[in-house]
Amino acid sequence: MTKLDPIIKKLDILPIVQHYISELGLYELFEEHIPNTNGCDINPSQVLCVMIMNIVAAAKPLYKVDDWLLDYVDGQSEQDDNSGKYNDDRLGRTLDKLFEADRNVLMSKAAVAAIKVHELQTERIHNDSTTVSFAGAYSSQNSDAVKITYGHNKDHRPDYKQIVFGLNITEDGHVPLTYQLFDGNQADVTTHIPNWNGLREFLEKEDFVYVADSKLCSVDNLHHIDVNEGTFITLVPKNRNETKDFYDRLRQGEEIYWEEAYSHQHSRKKDKLVKYSTYDEATTWEGYRIVWVHSSSKDARDGNSRICRIKKAEKELEELSGKLNKYQLKSWEQIDKAINSTCKGIGEFLPVEIIENKTVEQIKVGPGRPGPNSIYKEKECISYAVKWYRDEEAIERAEASDGVFPLVTNSSLPAVEVLKIYKKQPFLEKRFYAKKTILEVAPVFLEKNERVEAMMFLYFIALMIVSLIERNIRAEMEGQKVESLRILPSGMKTKTPTFANIRYFFRSLYLGLIKKGDKVIRTTVKGITEKHVLVLRLLKVPRYVYDNLKDGWWNFAHQQPL
Repeated sequence: MTKLDPIIKKLDILPIVQHYISELGLYELFEEHIPNTNGCDINPSQVLCVMIMNIVAAAKPLYKVDDWLLDYVDGQSEQDDNSGKYNDDRLGRTLDKLFEADRNVLMSKAAVAAIKVHELQTERIHNDSTTVSFAGAYSSQNSDAVKITYGHNKDHRPDYKQIVFGLNITEDGHVPLTYQLFDGNQADVTTHIPNWNGLREFLEKEDFVYVADSKLCSVDNLHHIDVNEGTFITLVPKNRNETKDFYDRLRQGEEIYWEEAYSHQHSRKKDKLVKYSTYDEATTWEGYRIVWVHSSSKDARDGNSRICRIKKAEKELEELSGKLNKYQLKSWEQIDKAINSTCKGIGEFLPVEIIENKTVEQIKVGPGRPGPNSIYKEKECISYAVKWYRDEEAIERAEASDGVFPLVTNSSLPAVEVLKIYKKQPFLEKRFYAKKTILEVAPVFLEKNERVEAMMFLYFIALMIVSLIERNIRAEMEGQKVESLRILPSGMKTKTPTFANIRYFFRSLYLGLIKKGDKVIRTTVKGITEKHVLVLRLLKVPRYVYDNLKDGWWNFAHQQPL
């Protein structure tokens, strides 16, 4: 009699991820552009889809992907017949093929699919960039790939080499549509014109609103968008004359007639409102509108930050006083340099005076002990002390400009709309946070820069899927009036579920198999509850994605196109 063999395989969130990959037609897209010309036993398209699933679910380095995959495709009671085929050599060779493919076309087709399937709005696009750090030497690099080199590191690791990763997201759900990679020493200010041109070509229109940080605010960047009938919203840098002049007007006591814009509840202090006001009667020297904004929360942050910096400087000056006239603090120049470093950025609020004290001492001439015939000469000795005080008037003048920041635009939108559009910009930081933490893009365990460039494409796709999942569940919660979901650890609720929350909630789902010989005679999904069914509905994922699972479900070649 043939023995019945029970096998347990992990599912977790992977069937949901596979559903989104299938919705976007990624397997078919890879099949079209990276065909299996070498007759490999596993298609490159299958390998790439598994790599995307890994990035979304666990983000393992290449040499650990097969170990990660073992629990899902073979089960702990089986040998690694399937997972072992996804070794680092195969993954690396597949990345080489992806590098050789036209990834711009792949990116565009994937983004078009996301727009169509999920009905994304593309009237407003937000752009920003970050750095991806590398600890290796990377002394020999492919000249046709992005260059990993030193630059201004946004992870505050100047000892690391890097590349620059630029991202464009929709305001609708903050979903990544396109990305660009730049050499590690590329300045942000030079990325906007090629990026905007690429967006115009992709969207086949110019009338979208392009939102970016202050690096967009250069003469060339703004002029290029404006003359090509585009629309921009960005922040005016503090070193522009228009900014300095307006702050001076505020600090001199000029009365500005602020118009109340809107308010919302503070994200951390539930009993407090954040209020915004605007002043819309100024232009840059080029003739673009400046919308001045006052934020009550920024007002409080600016004031608290100033006081904290002053207190820190006062403490350091106290410590400095005890070290004067010793070692590297003997001359006026040395002490002045130390004071400037301590009071950097707040010198106007904390004036410091260096006090010079001169004394005359009698110094014996020649060797030997002092005696009645000893000859003495006078020597002038100089010592230093410092004193300081808080300039309350200067602090009060500075407080007049707290909470104020300038936006520049060439649009005719009401000032309050300009502000609301720009306030969506911080969601880009959350996407970068997800990329570096949830998806663990760094450190990158790859030796070749062409493979790094190919891998960054997969991270972009993974970030798109994560964003679509978050967008859909939040939109459906609002549409179906579901106030919160009890999916957090210890059964806690959340009103704004993140991908990490959802991934955690689906962590305990398994596929149970009963095998008789080589034949599977029964399959059962274990662990799914009504709460999981509710989340699936909110994610727009049919229940059959789990209910109809069969052994080998992870093989995309066996899936029917949606």
